Amino acid sequence: MQIPGNEEDAFALFDSLQPVEPEAIHGLWRGRGLATGHPLDGVLENLGWYGKRFHPDGRADALLFFWDEHRLIPVDPAGIPVRFALRFGGIGRRRIAKSLFSYLVKAMRAKATVAEVRNVRFRGVTSSGMAYDRQPIMDHFRKVNDNRLLGAMSIAGDERHYFFWLDRVKDREG
Repeated sequence: MQIPGNEEDAFALFDSLQPVEPEAIHGLWRGRGLATGHPLDGVLENLGWYGKRFHPDGRADALLFFWDEHRLIPVDPAGIPVRFALRFGGIGRRRIAKSLFSYLVKAMRAKATVAEVRNVRFRGVTSSGMAYDRQPIMDHFRKVNDNRLLGAMSIAGDERHYFFWLDRVKDREG
């Protein structure tokens, strides 16, 4: 599989993959961005993003971050200024952003799940999607294999898409 370097190539790969049902993605997934020139490329990783957790009840922890080396913390994205992050993504890749976020993450801890997983039609195919409760964000998923997904995040009002990999975690509880 060739790794895309821009959004057009990422969509060519995404569109070639099979849909995945919500029931097939329950569990903990480790995430990493796929660099395509999106303003958020590298930002989540710099801030300590771990991945996502999908629950059997159709709910999800949309953003899991490292709390320390051994624990994960679910973050409520409701307070994240998405438009600012898109406009000034480069700041999020700096060491100062990582340091500041490490102080803010506890205050941003989610008290409950913050997103809903359901089948969604995207680019002509019905597959799992995750709608954030209090942000205009939708993640769309396609299946690479049973243990890897390719995600495409869309933000209402922005034509660009952020791509990311999710790898199933089998030996770690979140």
